[in-house]
Amino acid sequence: MDRPEYHRFHQGEKTLPFSDAEYEARLSGLRTTMRDQGIDACVLTSMHCVAYYCGFLYCAFGRPYALVVTATDTVSFSAGIDAAQPWRRGYGDNITYTDWQRNNYWRAIQSVTGTGRVIGYEADHMTLAQHGLMMEFLKPSAVLDVAAASMRQRMHKSDAEIDLIRAGAAVADVGGYAIRDAIKMGTREIDVAMAGRDAMEIEIAKRFPDAEFRDTWVWFQSGINTDGAHNPVTARKLEPGDILSLNSFPMINGYYTALERTLFVETVDDASLAIWNTNVAAHEYGMSLLKPGVTCAEVTAKINTFFEDRDVLQYRTFGYGHSFGVLSHYYGREAGLELREDIDTVLEPGMVISMEPMLTIPDGQPGAGGYREHDILIITEDGNENITGYPYGPGFNVVG
Repeated sequence: MDRPEYHRFHQGEKTLPFSDAEYEARLSGLRTTMRDQGIDACVLTSMHCVAYYCGFLYCAFGRPYALVVTATDTVSFSAGIDAAQPWRRGYGDNITYTDWQRNNYWRAIQSVTGTGRVIGYEADHMTLAQHGLMMEFLKPSAVLDVAAASMRQRMHKSDAEIDLIRAGAAVADVGGYAIRDAIKMGTREIDVAMAGRDAMEIEIAKRFPDAEFRDTWVWFQSGINTDGAHNPVTARKLEPGDILSLNSFPMINGYYTALERTLFVETVDDASLAIWNTNVAAHEYGMSLLKPGVTCAEVTAKINTFFEDRDVLQYRTFGYGHSFGVLSHYYGREAGLELREDIDTVLEPGMVISMEPMLTIPDGQPGAGGYREHDILIITEDGNENITGYPYGPGFNVVG
């Protein structure tokens, strides 16, 4: 039996999240970086970079994947277990590597890159083991890190990306309303979460009938479980007076959007209401600061002062917002566009960023729990556009 190291297995029709012209524009941006740095071929290995430049969002399951971009070619590399799906869902060519012998992945990549060339790669993603294999099989004359350059490109959204993100924010709102409707005393967190997830997947199917359905999820937390922003859902039953955290996360073709809100079951005590209103005020103040020309660090410093003046800065848990686009809890994010003290990126039109202040009051203190509001904003020429519609604050979110 002939056992090839790699081969092309193409069948079906290509179905991509964006137009060919959109992908060509993205690749043109990458190729400009390559020309500027003297790079012959980029070997991109992260889920977010592969998806951004060709549309294919891989599922590694212990196997490596890549997208190789040269001056003329765009080729994704996938495992045989995926058959032709990576070709159907990816812009450009696709090569399948086989399991017949170890490292056929790198042999397949070498068939496109050749050896002795200048190779660009993602230093923040490639493991030391894979880096060693890259050096062994490609024998590059030099290697250069392109992760930061790609991230800077991804920070600036195209019109097509903004359209998708806008739709994703609307889907998140649908999930939020479904979650609110499901909140009742005695209901389990998991039951509320499932209601929100199901509503969002139904809405995605209506808006994007050709999409792949995966990774849309809800974190719905109650009581002490609200203390962390990423705490998983449990089977805890809701009780009167519980603080709640609603978090709906639709995933559409690799693009993440989010809605996050503080709620209470049936009633809210005075201490909790005071903290809640303080966080809402910080949220509104923070959104007013998001405009072209200011840095992430400047926005962060002003909200810090706002909280410090109200003696609650010590309860802040993380930065105040982050970029949106091809990102997920499973894979990368644009770390250069986060509202933190150590990020000096200047906000520019076309960027998309959240405002999401959170205060966590320790258990046993008045107002204990985690308070968080989250809206998505598009930076415009003279300010911002808020694309989140679900209301925040006590007037709408004391429910049950």
